[in-house]
Amino acid sequence: MQKFQNIKAHDCVILAAGSYPCHPAPLAILREAKHVICCDGAAEAYISQGHTPLAIVGDGDSLPSRIKEQYGHLIHTIEEQEYNDLTKATQFAISQGFRSIAYIGCTGLREDHTLGNISLMAFYLQKFNIQPTMYTDHGIFTPASGTQSFPSFPHQQVSIFRVTGTTLSSEQLRWNSYPYSQLWQGTLNEALNCHFTLHSDGIYIVFQTYEETAPAANKTKPIANESDGSQDT
Repeated sequence: MQKFQNIKAHDCVILAAGSYPCHPAPLAILREAKHVICCDGAAEAYISQGHTPLAIVGDGDSLPSRIKEQYGHLIHTIEEQEYNDLTKATQFAISQGFRSIAYIGCTGLREDHTLGNISLMAFYLQKFNIQPTMYTDHGIFTPASGTQSFPSFPHQQVSIFRVTGTTLSSEQLRWNSYPYSQLWQGTLNEALNCHFTLHSDGIYIVFQTYEETAPAANKTKPIANESDGSQDT
């Protein structure tokens, strides 16, 4: 049974040019959104689904000529190269008064773009003082700071990535969090209840899966396969 406790209302959606979503959660957010801003590389896919975006933002290098001709009045070309199209779209959204922004289509293709886009969630929280949330086909990335509680469900898979700060601890997670020095150290945790809380003096990014899963096996000791008599070594 799928759990969507973390889905919330947003002022707008920014659709990036990664893999177009196929999971029901991001698809529902796109379908029900009142305002969708497309990075220029995502516009063709979004329009092909029968939608019209509020705006198409970027440097214009990814737009087919027919999209430029038909939707030229929606295109906002920003040619500076310091920021990528996702950040340009974010700046445009802020200029329209949007503060709570859902990000979709930010993952699934080049891994360097994926890592960069995920890290931008923390940058937007800190630099622009907005509330960004990234929805993928597997779960939700939420940047946060200080003490925050997150709606959850038992056995939900949770990963935490420390960005800044020197302290980090948790409540209602299977393994207590600490100030991770490596990205992998905060992965593969698990919620114990209908919410969990993180405490930090800095910024961190939380990933939560959509669906309930079976309880995670102990991370440090693999389970022997009883069917073939194998043992831990």
